[in-house]
Amino acid sequence: MSEEYKGRITLAMTGASGAQYGLRLLECLVSARYQVMLLISKAAQVVIATETDLKLPGTPDAQQQYFEERYSAEPGQIRVFGREQWFAPVASGSGAPASMVVCPCSTGTLSAIANGASNNLIERAADVALKERRQLILVPREAPFSSIHLENMLQLSRHGAIILPASPGFYHKPSCIEDMIDFVVARILNQLQIDHSLMPKWGEEMLS
Repeated sequence: MSEEYKGRITLAMTGASGAQYGLRLLECLVSARYQVMLLISKAAQVVIATETDLKLPGTPDAQQQYFEERYSAEPGQIRVFGREQWFAPVASGSGAPASMVVCPCSTGTLSAIANGASNNLIERAADVALKERRQLILVPREAPFSSIHLENMLQLSRHGAIILPASPGFYHKPSCIEDMIDFVVARILNQLQIDHSLMPKWGEEMLS
């Protein structure tokens, strides 16, 4: 890892609605000079094609080049891994970053992580984060939640995961969809302790 990077973070995108949250988070992490280990499920690629105008290429290497160009990242700053690349750093506690975010997190992925399935690299990376007592942030986007979803969230919370639903607030008076996206992304960055200017922190104006 380049000494110029402030750190490494694993970002996984799964098949829940809300691809814009994950894409905006990726943009912010690159801008903040973090190296990102990026995992995109097949369902997430379908959602990205449905919810945005982006046309992702089919292979991890091509996706890596695509995102590097889109977000003006340095070569190697974004590393994209396929669902069965078991030798990727994120698959082992000896190589995985200290923090992982699943954004958006489908309820299927939520269930798999809660039950230790590890059937693909996203699930394995999350399992590594839990077993190594590292930061795991899950951003579910579903409505309504069933008792199964809620029980899975409670189980994961008890094991140390942070459950951060994609539930934008309105007290900052959003004027566009981008403002609502930034509200959620700002909350994720706060959990990662990464400085940002997406929106002011609560009560900040009283301290100035």
